[in-house]
Amino acid sequence: MKVVNLKQAILQAWKERWTDYQWAVNIKKNFPKGATWDYLNLAEALMEQALIGPSPNPLILSYLKYAISSQMVSYASVLTAISKFHDFSRDLCVKSLLDIMDMFCGRLSCHGKAEECIGLCRALLGVVVWLLQACAWYCENLRELGPAPNIEAILRTCQERLQTLMNSTKNRALVHIARLEDQGSWSNVEQAMLKVTEGLGNVPNQTLRTSLEESLFLVKSIPSMLSVQCELPVRASFPSVHAFIMLEATMNLIGEIQPLVEQLMMIKRMQKIPTPLFVLEIWKACFTGLIESPEGTEELKWTAFTFLKIPQVLLRLKKYPQGDQGQDFMDDVNVAFQYLLKLTPLLDKADQRCTCDCLSMLLQECNKLGLLSDSNTTSLTSKRESAPRLKTGDNANKQPNPVLILRAEPTVTNILKTVDADHSKSPEGLLGVLGHMLSGKSLDLLLAAAAATGKLKSFARKFIKLNEFPKHISGEGSKSASVRALLFDISFLMLCHVVQTYGSEVVLSEPSPMGETPFFETWLQTCMPEEGKTLNPDHPCFRPEPGKVESLVTLLNNSSEMRLVQVKWHEICISIPAGYSGNSQCMGERFAVSGGRAEYYRQHQREGLQHGHLCRGLVGGPRQDAGKR
Repeated sequence: MKVVNLKQAILQAWKERWTDYQWAVNIKKNFPKGATWDYLNLAEALMEQALIGPSPNPLILSYLKYAISSQMVSYASVLTAISKFHDFSRDLCVKSLLDIMDMFCGRLSCHGKAEECIGLCRALLGVVVWLLQACAWYCENLRELGPAPNIEAILRTCQERLQTLMNSTKNRALVHIARLEDQGSWSNVEQAMLKVTEGLGNVPNQTLRTSLEESLFLVKSIPSMLSVQCELPVRASFPSVHAFIMLEATMNLIGEIQPLVEQLMMIKRMQKIPTPLFVLEIWKACFTGLIESPEGTEELKWTAFTFLKIPQVLLRLKKYPQGDQGQDFMDDVNVAFQYLLKLTPLLDKADQRCTCDCLSMLLQECNKLGLLSDSNTTSLTSKRESAPRLKTGDNANKQPNPVLILRAEPTVTNILKTVDADHSKSPEGLLGVLGHMLSGKSLDLLLAAAAATGKLKSFARKFIKLNEFPKHISGEGSKSASVRALLFDISFLMLCHVVQTYGSEVVLSEPSPMGETPFFETWLQTCMPEEGKTLNPDHPCFRPEPGKVESLVTLLNNSSEMRLVQVKWHEICISIPAGYSGNSQCMGERFAVSGGRAEYYRQHQREGLQHGHLCRGLVGGPRQDAGKR
C-alpha cells in the first residue's frame, strides 16, 4: 500500500509540475517522520516512473537526482534499481542511467550498519553484471544489424563506465566482498563475461574491442586480487607497525614476549611487509619513542623496551618462516640496519637524547643474540657517520641510560637469587642490598629492566614474601626488632612504588603461592587508591579495632622513641589512619624521622656493603634517607 501511495505522490508531482525542491518538501510532509526511503523503494519507484516511455522523463529524473544529492536514498538502492532495467533497446534510457551512475560512482561509500555496507557491495556487483549484459547485448546487436555508429557509441559508453568502475581497487575489493558473501552470485558475472567474449568478434572497431578486453581482464582479476603482491618501495612506511610498537612500549611493557611476537607476525603477513622493512619499522618506532619520551620513568621504560625487549622479540621472530625467498633472517636484519644507517637525523637525535651511540649498542646486543654476524656488526659500526658531541659539562660524569639498563638486567637476576635465599637467621644482610637498590634511580632502573625481561612479577612476588617475613615474631631483641621494622618498611614502600609505576596487575595477576593472602595484597585491594578505583570507606581496613588504635596512640604519647620489640607492623599500618585522625599532632611528631633509627640503618648499610656488590655500580652511592619512616 505504501508503494502505491508513493507512486501516486510521484504522479501528482509530475502532473502539477513541481520542482525537485517542492517535491522533496511535499513528499516528506505526506509520509510519516522517520520513514526509511530505501525501505519504501523510493529510488526504484522514481526510476520506474521515469523510464516508462521510449525516452526518460526529465522531471521525474530530476526528483531522483535530488534524492541522491540530498541522501534521501542510498547509493546501494540506486544501483540496485539501475540493475533491474533490461530493455537495452531504449538507448536514451540507458544513457540517462549511466549519467546517474556518474553522479556518485567515483565516491562510493556507506556509513551505516554492517548489513548496509554488505548491501552496497552486492549492489555494485549487480551493476557490474548489468554493464556486462549491456555490452553483450550491443555486441550481439552489431552482429545482427552490422556496423552502426549509434550502437558503437552506446557500447563505448557502457565500456567506459565499466572501465571507470573497475579501475578503482576499492570498487574491485567491494565486488570481491560481495562474491565472498554469495559465491553463487559470481556465476552471473562469469556468464555475462562469456557472452561479451563471444561477441567481441562482432565489434569492427579495433580500439573499442581492445578496450573491452581490458575491462574484462579487470573483472576477471577480482577473485585473485588478494593473492597479488605488489612491489613495495624501500621508503615505504607502515604506520600500523609503528603504532603497535608505541602502544606496547607505553602501555604493556610488562607483557609477555610471545603474544607480542605473534601480533607483529600477523601485521607483517596481513600487509605483506618484506622482512627488512618490517625490522626497520620496528627500530624506527623504538628510536622515535626514545626521542619523544618524557624524562624520568617513561624514558627508562623506553630504554629497557628498546635495548632489552626488542632484541628478544627479533630472536623469536627469527624462528618463524618469513616467506622471503632464499633470504636468511640474519641477512634481513643486516639490511634493516643498513636502511637505518641512512636515517642520520633520527640516529643523531637519539644519540643526543641518550648521550651515547645507541646504534652501536644495539648492534652489540644483536650480535650477542646471534642476530648479526661479527663481520656485519663491524661493518655496520664503521659505516655510522660521526655522531654529534654527546658529552657536555653537565653530563660528562653521568652514565647513559642504555648503559645502566644493560647493566641492570643481570643485576635483577642476582637480586632475585639473593632475596630468595634463607635470611631467617641473619636478615641484616638484606639491608645492604636494599639500601643500594634505593640509591639514586637504581630502583627505577631495576624495575624497568625487570619489566622488559618478564621478571617484574617474580620481583614483586619475592618482595611480598619479604614483606611477610617481619610478621613472624619469636623472642626478638631490640636489634632484631629494628631490622624487622626496616625490612617491612622498605619492602612495603618498594611494592607501593611498583604498583604506582606499573599497575596493580603486577601483584594481583597471579594467585599467591602462600596459603593465606599476603598482607600487602589485601592492603592493595582495599586501601590503596588507583585511577578508576573506588575505595569503600566502611571497609574494616578503614575501621580498625578501637583497642589497637588506642594502644598505638598511648604508645606514641608516652614514649620519646617508638618501641619496636614485638610490634606487628601490618597491624600498625592498618591502625595509623584512624590514629592519625584522632591525634594528628602527636602522630606527626612521632613519625618524624627518628635519629636513632636512621643512624641504626646507616650502620647496617655500612655493615652490609659486602652484600651490596649486587647493586654497586648502577647509580651513585648509598642513599642516606632510605631507612627513614
